[in-house]
Amino acid sequence: MFLRVIFWLIILLPSIVTAHSPIINSKKYEMTKGDPFHIENPEHSKAIFSELNGSAEYYKMTSSTPFKFYVGITTPKLETCEQLNYFSFDILDSDFQEIDGRNGENFKWWPWYEKYGKTWYWVGPEIGKDFASNRTYNSGTYYIKVYNDTNMGQYALAVGDVEKFGITAIPKLLLTVRKLKKVFWNEKSCN
Repeated sequence: MFLRVIFWLIILLPSIVTAHSPIINSKKYEMTKGDPFHIENPEHSKAIFSELNGSAEYYKMTSSTPFKFYVGITTPKLETCEQLNYFSFDILDSDFQEIDGRNGENFKWWPWYEKYGKTWYWVGPEIGKDFASNRTYNSGTYYIKVYNDTNMGQYALAVGDVEKFGITAIPKLLLTVRKLKKVFWNEKSCN
């Protein structure tokens, strides 16, 4: 049994280290301006899966040094659903003043197959290029506001592009991907 697990880890490791580390937002935060979701190590690659339920959601990132900045947004692509929700995001400074942003309504979303999770996404706007950073932000505190016209629907916010995975993170990643398939790629969610 142990050798079988090692074999699969060796097979899966190359694709795991090129994926954004998935995080399911369990709503421990209200995700409001006053209680945003805290993004640790903003350069480290993460995909935070969440759902708007009537209000915009806020993320906070802080760095004491300049850092490579990347943010992009995707939604699950389901066989039985049209893409219903286009998401936008704004980058805000520490005083909640907009310094950048992308409008999902004015963007041509495109389908993309993610090999590791074996799932399809609609890829939306990004600050960066081809899922990677193309700029550096100064040290400080920044916020990301995610929203759409109805403030409803499931999305994944990708941040960072530096892959940081330890061998101990692999079992957790596999369990998270499994849970994502049940929650975010549920065909019933488009009815």
